[in-house]
Amino acid sequence: MAGSVYRRGVKPVMDFALGGAALLVLSPLFLVLALLVRFKLGAPVLFRQARPGWKARPFTIYKFRTMLDARDPQGKPLPDEQRLTGFGRFLRSTSLDELPELLNVVKGEMSLVGPRPLLMEYLGRYSPEQARRHEVRPGITGWAQVNGRNALSWEEKFRHDVWYVDHQSLSLDVKILWLTLIKVIRREGISAEGYATAPFFLGNQQGGEDEPRER
Repeated sequence: MAGSVYRRGVKPVMDFALGGAALLVLSPLFLVLALLVRFKLGAPVLFRQARPGWKARPFTIYKFRTMLDARDPQGKPLPDEQRLTGFGRFLRSTSLDELPELLNVVKGEMSLVGPRPLLMEYLGRYSPEQARRHEVRPGITGWAQVNGRNALSWEEKFRHDVWYVDHQSLSLDVKILWLTLIKVIRREGISAEGYATAPFFLGNQQGGEDEPRER
């Protein structure tokens, strides 16, 4: 019961208040980063993409762009490692590219803490247990992120996500936010071994090429 009260009453208010305060305090940093992205990577400054949110309902996620818009002769985006610049790697390793997601938090589409919002095409590949990650709003950070992030296998990530769904509380969220700060400072778990980011999730199959961050 206590967890339900926190999830439905306290957490949305906390997300809105803390997310709004963070946007206000970090607005000078937002401006600087926007100018740097525009100068180094071009327009648009923000990357937008449909992602599944609470109950798998789609919403538009916002991030700072981290890649060049480089394409092959057929017009298909080049692989991540060919489009990702040193500046883009810096944004990712410090998680500064995630800051615009505070807009999603204030809009009520995301939470500060929760399972990360993945790609829409993954929805049909989850097992019933893995799909439970959509029983809560997705988060900027989560239990999987502080327990390995992209260094984890997909199965491990989903186990952490579902564990969080069943155990979320104020104390756990505070712990995750604190551990996230430590992880960001140490720049741990940024990418899976052998990938610029993480492999595609193919359901029961093994991952293949890089999961696209921007396209």
